[in-house]
Amino acid sequence: MPCRCAWVSDDPLYQHYHDTEWGVPLRDPARLFEFLLLEGAQAGLSWITVLKKRETYRLAFDQFDPHRMAAYDEAKVASLLADPGIVRNRLKVAAFIQNARAWLQLCEEEGDAAAYLWQFVGGAPWQNRWASIAEAPTRTAESDAMSKALAKRGFKFVGSTICYAFMQATGMVNDHTTDCFRHAEVAATT
Repeated sequence: MPCRCAWVSDDPLYQHYHDTEWGVPLRDPARLFEFLLLEGAQAGLSWITVLKKRETYRLAFDQFDPHRMAAYDEAKVASLLADPGIVRNRLKVAAFIQNARAWLQLCEEEGDAAAYLWQFVGGAPWQNRWASIAEAPTRTAESDAMSKALAKRGFKFVGSTICYAFMQATGMVNDHTTDCFRHAEVAATT
């Protein structure tokens, strides 16, 4: 059995996510948008809770199509709040819709949303070397800057801790611990 980061449970879904997605540099704008939303949905919850609901989120939110989401009306909001397959929090649902609108504006103004987000780490993944997950920060000056910039653009649920988790998930930082089999593999993908 490979050595994984200590935060990974024995849940096969969690292990698969850790082994194939977490920390892998991601530059696809659509996937970055999805992760930004899902990291916000995680606020106050465990990531496994959101991960188990990810497929339902994709269905409920039209595969995270920002154009469709930005046009949601009260009837759609009501149907979302009645969907047991997602976190039925009115503020988080409203944030998804607001974030879709802010995303479209970001894309219009910046052109390349991926490059915009990656600028906060200088355009290339940071290769951290933590012996223990306890060494990894929960926020940094860079996640503070991303948080402030996104909030200024109208994004919701983008606090610094959420932004740092987003950076970890999308490979902007490699926070696999050095004893984890994925640390070297992820570092080699940059």
